[in-house]
Amino acid sequence: MSPIFTVDKVLNYKLKVPHIIKYMGSKSSLLKYLVDSFNEIYEGEDICDLFSGSSVLSGSLGNEVTMHVNDIQSYSAVLAKTYLGNYCWADYPNIIEEVIQIAQKHLEKVHVLYPKLKFEYHHNMPLKEFNDLEQQQQELIYSDFIDIEHHLFIKKYSGTYWSFEQCLWIDAIRIAAEEYSKTPVYNTILSSLMFAMAYNAQSTGHYAQYRKANNPNSMNDIIIYRKKEIIPYFEKKFKELIEFTGQNQFEHTFNSLDYRECLEFIPEGTLVYADPPYNFVHYSRFYHALETLIRYDYPDVLFKGRYRTDRHQSPFCKSSEVVGAFEELFQGIKNKKAKLVLSYSNSGMISLEEILELAKTTLGNNYEVYSKGIDYKHSTMGRVDDKSREVKEYLVMAKPINK
Repeated sequence: MSPIFTVDKVLNYKLKVPHIIKYMGSKSSLLKYLVDSFNEIYEGEDICDLFSGSSVLSGSLGNEVTMHVNDIQSYSAVLAKTYLGNYCWADYPNIIEEVIQIAQKHLEKVHVLYPKLKFEYHHNMPLKEFNDLEQQQQELIYSDFIDIEHHLFIKKYSGTYWSFEQCLWIDAIRIAAEEYSKTPVYNTILSSLMFAMAYNAQSTGHYAQYRKANNPNSMNDIIIYRKKEIIPYFEKKFKELIEFTGQNQFEHTFNSLDYRECLEFIPEGTLVYADPPYNFVHYSRFYHALETLIRYDYPDVLFKGRYRTDRHQSPFCKSSEVVGAFEELFQGIKNKKAKLVLSYSNSGMISLEEILELAKTTLGNNYEVYSKGIDYKHSTMGRVDDKSREVKEYLVMAKPINK
């Protein structure tokens, strides 16, 4: 039975937060359960979203409490800043049209400089013709594009997750975003672009690998995505985000730090929500293209998936390091006299019993530690044959005991 704590304040939250990316670890469907659980131990302190991922939780709470949002991946901070930005949209009455106009100029320039780079898809084209067309685009990775200052996606990703034309629009909107880099609008542009990328990509919802056409059926399925356009999806999400966001006077912080560094940074007594990776799959393998979009740093890329060579490897995803990772997490909580709500799954690297033992040992007698669970469908995002799996989602709750 869970302990009963007396609290002074209750967190409210937004149940419907516009989703931006197809995220394997999204907690969108668990928002009510999570915030109700926070309220068991919440007493008005700041909240830290330590592994913010898609930042949906931060978006849900960000008009209610000061948030310290963190994730080692840079794109996550952009998502959080989008949800939690302080906007006066009346100052940008034509923002979507302006961004598209800037992007269109880049598009026209590239088409003039490289008129032969046209790749036409049509349904029921011969399979060999289709694969030749894909190969031609993939080989653009060996091109210099010396006449174009910004060409990252057409060079690195054409004919992979996106077509050349889709990559050209990605580059173009990314360039347009820089015109607004000193405004909150910058993050909304990038987030809307990430949404458009997700729904134009021919992969299964992430960027671990793109699909290849092995037969006419798979070819025609890929062509459906090749014929999609970036702009309609970009506009749709931008309008939705404008409606969702507005003025926000909280002094939120946003970081892309290792979780241990972040725990050193937060105020003493913060309520920390920790949702680390559960298994051996490194998230950087699934969302590397988003990291590249935000950093736009022309990284070296390897293998069929065009992975960055500097992808982050989480200790929570390594059997030899996961125990130590949890110990350091709990020690960081103890050092800050913080509260903790930790999400984990019965499909994780270690058991709930092990986590509870580690928590009680590390936090010591000055903490009350308990757990609770809920049945949950976890999306596999196409990693395996089943699209989702029934799992038990656990919360490990820890609160300092006032003595």
